[in-house]
Amino acid sequence: MPSQLHKGFKFAVQQIVMRVQHIFYSLLIMAGVWTIAISNSGCAQIGAVTGGARDTLAPVLVGANPKLSSTNVTSNKINLNFDEYIDIQELQSNLIVSPLPKLNPEVSFKFKTLTIKLKDSLLPNTTYSIKFGDAVRDVNEANIVKNFTYVFSTGNHIDSLQVSGKLVLAENDQPDSTLMVMLYRNTNDTAVQKLKPDYIARPNGKGVFSFTNLPAEKFSLYALKDGDGGKTYNSKSEIFAFADTVVLPSENPEPVALFAYAEEKNTKPVTTTTLVKPKTAAQKKLRLSSKVVNEKQDLRGNLVLELSNNIKSYDSSKIILTDTNYVPFTNVAYVKDSMKITLKTQWNEDADYRLIIFKNAVNDIIDSSINKTDTIRFKTKREADYGNITLRFNNIDLKKHPVIQFTQNDEIKESFAITGKEWQYKLFPPGEYEIRILYDANQNGKWDPGNYTKKMQPEKVIALPKKITIRENWDNESEISL
Repeated sequence: MPSQLHKGFKFAVQQIVMRVQHIFYSLLIMAGVWTIAISNSGCAQIGAVTGGARDTLAPVLVGANPKLSSTNVTSNKINLNFDEYIDIQELQSNLIVSPLPKLNPEVSFKFKTLTIKLKDSLLPNTTYSIKFGDAVRDVNEANIVKNFTYVFSTGNHIDSLQVSGKLVLAENDQPDSTLMVMLYRNTNDTAVQKLKPDYIARPNGKGVFSFTNLPAEKFSLYALKDGDGGKTYNSKSEIFAFADTVVLPSENPEPVALFAYAEEKNTKPVTTTTLVKPKTAAQKKLRLSSKVVNEKQDLRGNLVLELSNNIKSYDSSKIILTDTNYVPFTNVAYVKDSMKITLKTQWNEDADYRLIIFKNAVNDIIDSSINKTDTIRFKTKREADYGNITLRFNNIDLKKHPVIQFTQNDEIKESFAITGKEWQYKLFPPGEYEIRILYDANQNGKWDPGNYTKKMQPEKVIALPKKITIRENWDNESEISL
């Protein structure tokens, strides 16, 4: 009897195990993770799916309610159906509704359906466009529905006019896709400072922007890097651009050029909490340093002495520049700044110098002074350490007072006014440079921003696509075409 009970219990356990295995394998099959291959013996063998070709196709819109490009629409709810499961990413930075609503729409998605609920009352006889940018993609491979746009109208036709153009930063001729371009129906000059725009667009990585589905109306055109999110130009430190005249949408619009600038530099201090340790006695002592200790002196530049504290006073008679025989040079000028003293003189090439700084030559604001006399020994560069450069300009407009700027990493290293179609310069520092041409309207040698109150555009800069390499001890010649 016990043997029969044991056999019955064992049989029951086997049945339960087989049932659990069956359920487990069924779930794996439903998930698409495994396949079952049946052999001639009737046993099941489990193997991993090898998979097919990678899905590279983006979801396709297969239905919409209301239909795409519908007219006389009254519903605030829109359903968009795709041919596969979708996902939405970075919606806030991609979604643009035109005309610009007062309240942001509610966007949700489930499986293959994207739902939009517009919270504003729809304007009569108006064409709406809802641009998703690159937000819509499929679930598995994240294939993006590029520049997906849904359009409908509350009137009896779809507006089809456009405004397009290019936006660059006036100071360096480079695009900035973080700005927004804005259209205003209200063409009053103060509208951009008080009201939100009617239409907005984002420039692409090359600065190109476009507005579509516009009505046949006059618009004012602006661009703004919106510092506070208010979509109004309310700070001179915000990067801003404006078109000189109103724009008229058309089927084939003439591109509009916008040049962005910040009228004032943002000098707002950054608030941080730091623990300031009191200076030690050694740190309070006035110390002096100069780059010339480790580097040869530039023949074209000044020698700069940097101090560790703010300077209260100095005695130039106790700072003496001499040759190796300690014979002083007399053609030396001294300029004091808050924490540095600059020596200006005409340098001899490949020459040895001595700079003697006597004790008590400099006093700082806490009456600390240099406590011992010091001598800095240094050497100047050779003329052969530089390159000679000759540039010949084609199609340059000398009436616009051009200035050539040599830049590295967007920093102006050298700048010269151009007065003829050929320009030469000796003792040019070797290296690779980008070249920009500034049209210096006020001839002050530097770029100047615009002024919206005076309706004055910023000075224009043209960035040349080709870099130039200056080799040392070499006659470097190039032609520049504008």
